[in-house]
Amino acid sequence: MLPANVLSYGSDEPLPAQVPLRAGPLALIYEAGDLRYVRLGGREVLRRIYAAVRDRNWGTVPGARTSERVEAGPDSFRISYDVTHRQGDIDFRWSALITGAPDGTIRCEMDGQAHSSFLRNRIGFCVLHPAECAGAAATVERVDGASHQTRLPALITPDQPPEPFTDMSALAHEVEPGVWARVAFEGDAFELEDQRNWTDASFKTFSTPLRLPFPVEVPEGARVKQTVTLTINARRETRNAQARTSIDSTGSDSNALFCVQPSSFSLPPLGLGLASHGRPLTQREVARLRGLRLAHLRADLDLARAGAEAALARAMSEAAALDVPLELALLLPDEPDAALRDLRALLDRARPRVVSWLIFAANERLRGGTPTRAIVAATRRHLAEHLEGARVAAGSNNDYIFVGRNPPPADLTDHLCIPTNPQTHAFDLASVTEAVAAQQTLAWSARETYGQPVIVSPVTLLPRHNPYATGALPEPPAGALPPQVDPRQMSLYGAGWTAASITYLAQGGAASLTYYETTGWRGVMESEAGSPLPERFRSIPGAVFPLYHVLADVGDLAGGDVLAGVSSDPLRFEGLALRLGGRTRVVLASFDANPQEVRLEGLGTQGRARVLDAASADEAMRDPESFRARPGDPLESDGEGLRVPLPPFAVVTIDSH
Repeated sequence: MLPANVLSYGSDEPLPAQVPLRAGPLALIYEAGDLRYVRLGGREVLRRIYAAVRDRNWGTVPGARTSERVEAGPDSFRISYDVTHRQGDIDFRWSALITGAPDGTIRCEMDGQAHSSFLRNRIGFCVLHPAECAGAAATVERVDGASHQTRLPALITPDQPPEPFTDMSALAHEVEPGVWARVAFEGDAFELEDQRNWTDASFKTFSTPLRLPFPVEVPEGARVKQTVTLTINARRETRNAQARTSIDSTGSDSNALFCVQPSSFSLPPLGLGLASHGRPLTQREVARLRGLRLAHLRADLDLARAGAEAALARAMSEAAALDVPLELALLLPDEPDAALRDLRALLDRARPRVVSWLIFAANERLRGGTPTRAIVAATRRHLAEHLEGARVAAGSNNDYIFVGRNPPPADLTDHLCIPTNPQTHAFDLASVTEAVAAQQTLAWSARETYGQPVIVSPVTLLPRHNPYATGALPEPPAGALPPQVDPRQMSLYGAGWTAASITYLAQGGAASLTYYETTGWRGVMESEAGSPLPERFRSIPGAVFPLYHVLADVGDLAGGDVLAGVSSDPLRFEGLALRLGGRTRVVLASFDANPQEVRLEGLGTQGRARVLDAASADEAMRDPESFRARPGDPLESDGEGLRVPLPPFAVVTIDSH
């Protein structure tokens, strides 16, 4: 059996400690050098304050902390540590001093120096405002002394930075009527970015404006000193009341509640991507994948390179084995006509069954890329006969930000297509958990902005490629996982994250969803050959991943609805509620290393639960057929709802009866 931590979140390493702190009326968490979840009563003021070193390709250079010291009082704190960032030719070191005062002032200081010469895109503090601040009144103070009254964007904006959030020395926003939070910046000009473009659940304010050239050289010996200061502007009685609310609302597990509500959303058809490892499916893999009741299989045809005929033949073979149509993504060169003529001849011979055509530029760029209208129009001219009866979509094969910079032609398409992943900017467990809720905003905002149904394809845990690089990307070090592979793919956490993702994308109105791949370390089950790096990606050869069972639970009710559900603490647990005819199912997922008991309301007072946790995962992965055949154990009721024990990182499937 795999170790409990590996089963839970894919790694032997323990999760970082979370230290609760107070600064007068503010409650917050200190974790791994960062401040997180700064709250005033029941309202989140800031999501995170941290410092980052970004290399010339926007890669985050990890830092090692030493000399850490945390002094916490009842209403104040003082934290200090040193950090070293070393990677390739980068050697940057800095010292931190973070203080919280009884009046609610929080001050973060960094004092750093380069110990080598290197290229960077950014070094300094980042401040995250939670996505719930969307539409809030705000005041921007510029470094030139100007002040602007505005609001944080409601719909996701492609403008980076949006006006007037540029060259800032301070940014204040209204937390609630009469209560303002002001963040002041020293050491550089700061600007705001709408991180919801990448499904980060936040607006990010960072130093070094993007209008300045990058990358730039940091010479050995260069100093970087910055300060971020948060203050709260509220009457004393308001602060005291909020402080009491904050203390009272810390709560206990007995308050954990998931409420199923009557409003519903159509469950989008779900598909998978063709495995990138290139090996054909085995008979056992086909049988297990057919059990998911998939709606389609995505395959990418890169028409800018050779090999499209072989790729299409493999895709058609596997789609036929799974008895599903294809979702064909065409990656077109800047001059697409010759490639499309060749593809037309190939399609005339092969006659694939296609449910969706996704049309992208192979060389997609934020600025100066191939106009989407040109490649869609060319595809329409050359493939008109083959497009009939299928969805025709365009948008981005990278991130939503590309859609705003190069909008698809609504008169030539009937759907918008965007991918999503939670790890463009941050990779820790908490940030990945935060990001899942932003998928609802992404789908909703895209639909509202462009007026078309939204295909989300694919959903992955990590970016598939880096379209932002300013130089050649280095090969992963020997023994390191490829940048597209996350060991959480094979974990219980990956299963819970997938359940929450389906919930939020359905509630955002997504018309179709494609997840992951069929097999391999980017898929829903390990290949028969096993992991290419078993010491880093510790899967079981031929076994399904826990997220397979989430997709199977959803497939059982394919064609049904997703019911609205509300978690009392979505960063600790989430739920997916499904209904088909008279059958209702709830999948509860834990994101927490501690056991919980969740009160489930809205499903009636009778139900049975099948628990997928560290104790049952081995059987569930090796023998999914037997695991799924179990009826589940009866749950206790308090007369109005069901009491659901939720072990650490467990996924519990509850069927009402």
